[in-house]
Amino acid sequence: MSTVWWIVIITAIAGVCGTGFGGLVGAVLKRDSAKVVSLLLSFAGGVMMAVVCFDLIPESLMPEGATEPIPIYIVILGILIGYGVVFLLNHIIDKTTNHEIAHIDESHPKTADDLDELIHSDHLEEHKKTGQFRDLFIGGIVMACAIALHNMPEGMVIGASYAGASSSIFTGSGFIIAVVIGLHNIPEGMAVSVPLITGGMSRVKAILVTAASGAPTIIGALIGYGLGILSPIWLALSLSFASGAMLYVVFGELIPESILMWRSKLPAFFLLVGTVVGLILVNV
Repeated sequence: MSTVWWIVIITAIAGVCGTGFGGLVGAVLKRDSAKVVSLLLSFAGGVMMAVVCFDLIPESLMPEGATEPIPIYIVILGILIGYGVVFLLNHIIDKTTNHEIAHIDESHPKTADDLDELIHSDHLEEHKKTGQFRDLFIGGIVMACAIALHNMPEGMVIGASYAGASSSIFTGSGFIIAVVIGLHNIPEGMAVSVPLITGGMSRVKAILVTAASGAPTIIGALIGYGLGILSPIWLALSLSFASGAMLYVVFGELIPESILMWRSKLPAFFLLVGTVVGLILVNV
């Protein structure tokens, strides 16, 4: 089987199955799972940060096939673009999905201060009182579309990582990034399925819609891989873009969510453990 097909399969597992599994978890969620998700996210953030700092960025400075180092301003530009694109997409998601909740006030902040905030299940009681299930359902559809858009640059990260990898399909940064993104997609899937189910959609349909929102990850992976194999300069841009996108995911999503979900020292410790594991995986 060709490399492209393996990338499609692996990305589909990370995007579609990862998000779909999150939808399944959201459908049968137990309230005491916040601590588990917190440690899972912090560990994934550590692995991702290690891959970015010790693999993707160094390789973008001297990509495979280049006869001399890539100018550092090109790498910095790629990092800033990748960071900015994911930041913008997350801003759109936050701004759009906030409209589904009319009861935000001083005692009900917009920030995701625990797992219930992250998946919108803290709003269920209020919607039960007001009967605004239709608004919650619409909010779930909007969230699914926004997550689908958000997943495309994440797929580009996987594709770019494989374009720059000299190792096999199941070793190296490409496979590691795919696994970590799959873990990262779990809470996103939860954020989609809960409002859909509460809004009246059957659990099976909600899980299928949630899984479908991960499909653009495959398109992104093909774009990232296609650009990465064009030339060393395009590979450098693809890898640096991937680095910037992942840095936002780590510092703008994974770490804040993990700490806010469980305010203790353990998420920071699991971040360290993830970083060490990522360093080992990169150098094995």
